[in-house]
Amino acid sequence: MKQRVSAFVYWAPRVLSIMFIAFLALFSLDVITPESSLKEIIVGLIMHNIPVFIMIIVLVIAWKHEIVGAIAFLSASARGVKCNQSRGPCWTPSLAAICVTAGLRFDEASSRRHKP
Repeated sequence: MKQRVSAFVYWAPRVLSIMFIAFLALFSLDVITPESSLKEIIVGLIMHNIPVFIMIIVLVIAWKHEIVGAIAFLSASARGVKCNQSRGPCWTPSLAAICVTAGLRFDEASSRRHKP
């Protein structure tokens, strides 16, 4: 049986995910330089934004099926930390914390919605 969830529980993971995706997209702007041609800029933007495109697809699916968002964001945080362990301490834990928070919020929304 589906139950209604509060507005905060419903909107918090979605807004956090949108803000996180926008923040990640800002990193792709470093390809824009005066020396670069339009083709180089476009290719660079597409390549830098592949994770952003994937996260947008995940968010669109998670909008209706919260458990998908929970699994995707929690696994993205684990994958991000694992990939960057060899580089030493950096800002990765901050990004992972955002993913964990969004994943746990999606899980909370999912569990409250499908509570017996």
